[in-house]
Formats: sequence, structure tokens, C-alpha cells
Amino acid sequence: MKNRLSDLAVLTGRLLIAALFVGGALQKGVDPGPAKALLAERGWPVWLIWPALGFNALAGLALIVGVHVRLFAGLLAGYCAVTSLFHFLPEDPWQMTIFVKNWAIAGGCLVLAAHGAGRFALRPDA
Repeated sequence: MKNRLSDLAVLTGRLLIAALFVGGALQKGVDPGPAKALLAERGWPVWLIWPALGFNALAGLALIVGVHVRLFAGLLAGYCAVTSLFHFLPEDPWQMTIFVKNWAIAGGCLVLAAHGAGRFALRPDA
């Protein structure tokens, strides 16, 4: 019973984290303006939205089906660390909340990277 609950917890965690990234990809595709504006405000090329959209979608789907979870979770942790910098505005409590949330999501991704996809995956990690 304990192993089954643990397996369900890993699956649920994977799906919840994946929902964030798949949702982010959809949001960038449907309304790219806000993300482009954020990139431009920070002096980054706005075309980066398209590789970010592709990576968000691919990595999110990999977590959902359970393929190369360790790899994608590790990459997502790094992605969260980099994107957190866009929100590091100490004078804005709302942006600082997003900054901290990015690091919390990176932590969840690191746990997946360390422990793998769990039993309920297309390709369970060893």
C-alpha cells in the first residue's frame, strides 16, 4: 500500500508540474504579447519566446507520459532558475512571489530529476 501511494504521489506531482509548462506553452502560443514584452523589457530577443514555447510543450509532455523524466526535469529546473531572474524585482512583492515560486518549482523538478518518473510512466527510470 505504501509503495502504491508513493507511486501515485510521483505521478500526481509529475502531472501538476507538467500542467504548468504545457499551460505556459499554450499561453505563449495564444497570446505571445506579454511574454514578448517581458523579454524586451529585460533586453532579451523577443524571438526567444518560440524556443521557450517548444521547450515548455516538449518537456511538459515528457513529464506527462513519463519519458526521459530525469533529463527533462533537470532541464526544467535550470529553465526555472533562468526565468526567475525576470521576476527578481525586490520593490514589487508580486514579482518576488513569482521569483520564489520559480525556485520552488525548480526544487520539485530536481526531486523528479533525482528520483525519476516512478512506476506509472511509459519508460520508468531505473
